[in-house]
Amino acid sequence: MTEVKDRAAAPPEPPNEPPALGLAGWLRWTWRQLTSMKTALVLLFLLALGAVPGSLIPQTGIDPIAVADFLEAHPELGPIYDKLGLFDVYKSAWFSAIYLLLFISLIGCVVPRLGVYLKALRARPPKPPRNLHRLAGYQTFTVDGPGDVLEVATRQLKKRRFRVQAYDGAVAAERGYLREAGNLLFHFSLILALIGVAWGSLFGYRGTVLVVVGNGFSNSLAQYDDFAPGRVFSEDSLPPFSLTVKEFEAKFQVDGPQRGAAREFNAQLTYQETPDAPEKSYDLRVNHPLKLDGSSVYLLGHGYAPKVTVRDGEGKVAFSGPAPFLPQDGNFSSFGVIKAPDARPAQLGFEGFFLPTAVIDQRGPVSVFPDDLDPKLVMTAYYGRPRPETGKPESVYQLDKTKLTQFEENGDKLRFMMAPGESRTLPDKMGSITFDGYSRWVKLQVSHTPGTDLALAGILLAILGLMGSLFVHPRRTWVRVRTEDGRTVVEVAGLDRGPERGLGDELQAITDKLRPVPSSKQEQP
Repeated sequence: MTEVKDRAAAPPEPPNEPPALGLAGWLRWTWRQLTSMKTALVLLFLLALGAVPGSLIPQTGIDPIAVADFLEAHPELGPIYDKLGLFDVYKSAWFSAIYLLLFISLIGCVVPRLGVYLKALRARPPKPPRNLHRLAGYQTFTVDGPGDVLEVATRQLKKRRFRVQAYDGAVAAERGYLREAGNLLFHFSLILALIGVAWGSLFGYRGTVLVVVGNGFSNSLAQYDDFAPGRVFSEDSLPPFSLTVKEFEAKFQVDGPQRGAAREFNAQLTYQETPDAPEKSYDLRVNHPLKLDGSSVYLLGHGYAPKVTVRDGEGKVAFSGPAPFLPQDGNFSSFGVIKAPDARPAQLGFEGFFLPTAVIDQRGPVSVFPDDLDPKLVMTAYYGRPRPETGKPESVYQLDKTKLTQFEENGDKLRFMMAPGESRTLPDKMGSITFDGYSRWVKLQVSHTPGTDLALAGILLAILGLMGSLFVHPRRTWVRVRTEDGRTVVEVAGLDRGPERGLGDELQAITDKLRPVPSSKQEQP
């Protein structure tokens, strides 16, 4: 009795704990989690989510001036963005990590499935189940004798693109192997597309430049307005071509509800593939790029560049030449600035609009048509004390007016309009500005994306694989002949390995071919 009480008072034994996984076990578990389809989908979503800041926040590789302005305007938030790599999203460590993990996940997910699929291709269609009548599709009928039912069934199934295997008293058939092939092709194509995108981002480059008609461009980093190189890009890999914009022609709709819409614009170029190569001509149009040694030159846009001469108070030329103005609307009302920081006794600055077809209405001076039918230059002028160079980059399209004062005349802010050939003298003998004329400019993009063809092939193959996985229906069919109570019973059964589509109709068609007498009584299970 005492022994029983002692056992009851003893504490319960702890349950058996599972064995520790160990380093190899944890590595195996981590690999399985990484290569699961669920993880691949999560990484794909994170990759799309991570690309969002690249379109909302200014990027160093595209617009470094905008990044500098953002840092200056947000002294607290800017450094945090910089540490997180949000000013260079596509080259940041976290974005690269997501990209590489997705790449590894897809490979680890697809490669084992390829081995399973190849093994399934070599396997024979399975033997018929014992209880065929339990399958979704089933029909049975009786015949006088077994005859050649199985031979007829074999021929009919082969006509329907089944792979057939004969068993004792039965025929097994299977088709739809291309469904899994399409699924595998889809995932391998994603890997191919990722390789193409990575190849282009590593070895490619993209830059834009604004070229005034009559001027030239040489393919060197110093010539670009903005330049976005790949991670392993080398300046030595730039092809040494050069080009000159000889002429530019633009045509616009002159009447009707679409008056002013662009109908055609093209630039006449001359180019040399190398400094010693002969000069050639090319008609550069939208969607018809110039191909040069693996690089492509695209025509992106166009505008006007007023030619202006600025003289300071000492009568010296402080600025002379074309100044590109940027279009602000469909009628090419173009905004721009002209800077003369070396003017004396005060530096000068101008901003305003070039109006290709100018009118004055209740809104003030505006352009009513994009072509140069009646061009005018509407400007405001500023002056300020000369300042030393700071080395900080400034936009040629923005005028820093924090330390400038607008000219006044008769107590009002000075604003004036000029036609080509006209001049305007500034108050207080500060100088003058002359509207000499105008020219046009074109915006060119030079890009080299070596992985584009590979990425495009991956996308096309992915579409092909997706079609195969959607429209190919795996199906198994069995025909069995057995004797029951002295009668020969023929059973026809089928099973869809996916959504059932037309299974009953196909079984009925096979059964009709096997019946020796069309009017034979069909027995349902």
